[in-house]
Amino acid sequence: MNMDNLPHTTLIEVRDYECDMQGIVNNAVYQNYLEHARHTFIKDKDLNFADITKDGIHLVVMRAEIDYKRPLKSGMIARVESHCEPISKFKTKFTQSIYIGETTQLSAHAIFIIASISDNGRPAVYKDINKLFSL
Repeated sequence: MNMDNLPHTTLIEVRDYECDMQGIVNNAVYQNYLEHARHTFIKDKDLNFADITKDGIHLVVMRAEIDYKRPLKSGMIARVESHCEPISKFKTKFTQSIYIGETTQLSAHAIFIIASISDNGRPAVYKDINKLFSL
């Protein structure tokens, strides 16, 4: 198996206050899970989200697409698998899947398009962006 294709994994414990009156995780909370997984992905590539911002680069979501498959409930462990690939020198695509624990039961699948922009909102290249796409 090609190591470049292995997804980054983040585990998240579902907390009771993240659930709605139906007893399932509120759909908006999935955005938080997915963002947290992208931040841990960046951190595990020896990049620091705060330092990137201090360098005048802002990694902003341009597009978010989430398909919900199975609900998460309080006490479950959500396993977020993330894969990152370049679209251009200014845009990156994160493909993310949330699974229930260590199973293959898909809870949600998402695609995020991230843009790299400067303080003035113009496209900007981050000098270490290629670290996201290497082992």
